Amino acid sequence: MLEQLFGSKTRFRLLRLLFRDPAKSFYVRELSRALGTQLNAIRRELELLIKLGLVIVGESDKLKSAEYGAALRKYYKLNQDALIFPEMKSLLSKVQILGEEALVKDIQEKGGKIKVFLLTGHFTHSSQAPSDILLVGNLKERTLSRIFSDYEKELGFTIRYTLMNEAEFKERRHMMDKFLFALFEAESVKVVNELGV
Repeated sequence: MLEQLFGSKTRFRLLRLLFRDPAKSFYVRELSRALGTQLNAIRRELELLIKLGLVIVGESDKLKSAEYGAALRKYYKLNQDALIFPEMKSLLSKVQILGEEALVKDIQEKGGKIKVFLLTGHFTHSSQAPSDILLVGNLKERTLSRIFSDYEKELGFTIRYTLMNEAEFKERRHMMDKFLFALFEAESVKVVNELGV
């Protein structure tokens, strides 16, 4: 959708990755692996973003001294003082929300008979949550697996999801399962809640 606005799918995906954690530094090969894109394409886009003042070359934000060749690498990160930084961050946040809405709609329409649908983890910025999505019901596991795989590419992160049938969910809830307890203790959004949890 927004690839046309940014002029390049690689540039759009690169910006989305960088804006997910604006203070984090990356080296070229790390970006190439994360995006599944060729090194030269990443280098071209980084050079363009440096000219625009949106990306700067600097030091790593983490201790890399034990890693072979770390001192020789160039690290790239967002220039949070750039004039267009706030607008870009706002735009990319809205794109993320649109992608999440499409994911929710796809799951509801194609995932089977869902009794509980909980979004947490990445979706609510709750780092302590052990999963990003909990689905309970008579679920179409293969279809859901395909949906998650497609949206991982779109959203730019691995979706940790948990699928359960209703009997397993009720049993684990009755036993006060630590995993379920941690999910419900974390900040979450209940998209579907037919079991009154």
